[in-house]
Amino acid sequence: MNSFQHDCQSSAGLARRQVVILTLALGILAGCGDPRNAERAVQQNAGSPLRTRLLTADQYTNSVAQVFGEDIAASILPPIPPMARKDGLLASGSAFVGVTSDQVSQIQQTAASIAAQVVDQDHRDFLIPCTPEATEAADSSCAALFLEQTGRLLFRRPLGESRLSDLVQIADYAAEQTGDFYDGLSLALEAMLISPDFIFIADRAEADPDAPGQLRLDAYSLASRISFLLWNAPPDDVLLREAEAGMLHTQRGLAGAVDRMLGSARLEAGVRAFFDDLMSFDEFNSLAKDPIVYPMVTGTTLEHAREQTLRTIVDHLVTRQADYRDLFTTRKTFMSMQLAAVYDTPAGEGWVPFEFEEEGPRLGLLTHVSFLAANSHSVRSSPTLRGKALRETFLCQRVPDPPPDVDFSSLEEAEDAATAKERLAVHNTNPSCAGCHLITDPMGLSLENFDGAGRFRETENGAPLDIAGELDGIFYKDIVGLAHATRNHPKLSACLINRLYAYGTGGPVSLRQDRDTLAEFEARFAKNGYELPTLLRDIALSDVFSRVRSEESEVRMMDSMRIKAPAERAESTMTLAGMENE
Repeated sequence: MNSFQHDCQSSAGLARRQVVILTLALGILAGCGDPRNAERAVQQNAGSPLRTRLLTADQYTNSVAQVFGEDIAASILPPIPPMARKDGLLASGSAFVGVTSDQVSQIQQTAASIAAQVVDQDHRDFLIPCTPEATEAADSSCAALFLEQTGRLLFRRPLGESRLSDLVQIADYAAEQTGDFYDGLSLALEAMLISPDFIFIADRAEADPDAPGQLRLDAYSLASRISFLLWNAPPDDVLLREAEAGMLHTQRGLAGAVDRMLGSARLEAGVRAFFDDLMSFDEFNSLAKDPIVYPMVTGTTLEHAREQTLRTIVDHLVTRQADYRDLFTTRKTFMSMQLAAVYDTPAGEGWVPFEFEEEGPRLGLLTHVSFLAANSHSVRSSPTLRGKALRETFLCQRVPDPPPDVDFSSLEEAEDAATAKERLAVHNTNPSCAGCHLITDPMGLSLENFDGAGRFRETENGAPLDIAGELDGIFYKDIVGLAHATRNHPKLSACLINRLYAYGTGGPVSLRQDRDTLAEFEARFAKNGYELPTLLRDIALSDVFSRVRSEESEVRMMDSMRIKAPAERAESTMTLAGMENE
């Protein structure tokens, strides 16, 4: 009896073996090793490097929902480790995240939970496309049919014959040991769910027949890149079939696929996901306001603030296909009863379209409770945080962190000051602080008519508020002026394109290598009226989106990467997890 057979006699042994092999697989995948058949290509400025990125939590959930249904997806917590924001996006940070041994164990436990539900009596009849000849014994044909169909969707590409054979052997052997076909099938499914082929989005390249010496993404990698950009979900069956038929590498076929996806209701989920990431709305999960200072702001209030902004964005950009820049001046939004108390306005049940008064102080995203409350302290507003968020989120301008030895004593001495402007004036007498505050505070102070919860106020501590300000040479006297200065800022659309291209290609852009590409997208964006769906189409159909850029003239081909397990693998010829490509 070999070591694999011995382990298969206990579920605990199987779990331990899976965790060990997955740990090995993740370690090799993260380092990329020294893949065979690495090809040299001419250094190209147009294109993006091959990347391997971890699914985000939402992408993991969306993948499970797409393959197995919403009810199974809703029953799990995505076992995805926290990601660091990279150049303003968690999506870009997903290419740099590490996985600890504890997180590997969580991945395995979640996989086991999903697999058990798929084969249970409530789900097997419609998720498994066949019935075994006998439920108490192995059935290779039925197992192969399910694993081939499911593996294609989970891995976002067809399984190779060898890979499928390995998985069927796992299902058959486990079924023989347990006396239950569905237990065996569950174990094989669990093996797929812990595989890097599922939990990582790994770009793979091939020679470009239209450009000798250059590389492009293979059809399945391109399908994944398009689908996660537009839908924040893996390719559906239609897109995978188009990839298999070679249609995505033809101009007509690619355009047809992209247009279909842009016309789908699922585009809303993709747009929401991008802007949720761009605006750092994940921080709402830990955001809280002091209940004594802001008794009307509860966790539900903050959830609705996040939802209000996302609904506004989707309505403006997708439903009405309006000018992106007008998001910063529009008075159209949505209102719920939970938010009405903060906005000091009546509201009915549920979400209803709402428009702020024409002469009122509310217009555009900067006056939404989501932006104002998120960029404030728990007990008061923060002009500095708001100004910093405006620059970094919407203009892609990096604001330096405060020095580690910053002296806040001047702020303590200014506690008698009535307004934030007076307090900051004292604080900024410190030369080490003044430089950075100069690029954040003028805009943030213009939003001081809104307190730390985002409620409108005429005064602070009884003192009138001076909200005149300046944004990069544009002077204004009120909130309306700030909104229009932001809307017309030359970096506004450029920043969106920077972040959207990084989001779609799976990592930060290189200003040195991508400058011309981004400039071309920006010119077309302006020509097309700053409409987001048209921009998404331009990016998805562009040559640079599917072309591979070499790194130091050495392209590491993902097709050539294989995970080699310890000696046990040679004995059993079975792989529970790993990056395989026949």
